[in-house]
Amino acid sequence: MTLLGIVDRLLSFYSTLILVYVLMSWFRPTGVFYDIYRVLGQLCEPYIGIFRRIVPLVGAIDFSPFVALLVLEYLIRPILFRLLAMVM
Repeated sequence: MTLLGIVDRLLSFYSTLILVYVLMSWFRPTGVFYDIYRVLGQLCEPYIGIFRRIVPLVGAIDFSPFVALLVLEYLIRPILFRLLAMVM
């Protein structure tokens, strides 16, 4: 597996973690699910928190995770791929 493949899988995995974290936040996780939710929060909140400071709430809806995923997919991923392609 190439370095680009590894980076691609890591970014996809992180996007999936963010999505699962957001979906779990819609419910009241209890027991083991609460522990999973807390771990996901520790992994995802530092990145999502950047966008929470920038993106205002629309009513009671927080669009910052959606913006965070868009930035990850359409800004960070292409920049990383171009940089890695130049190095390789």
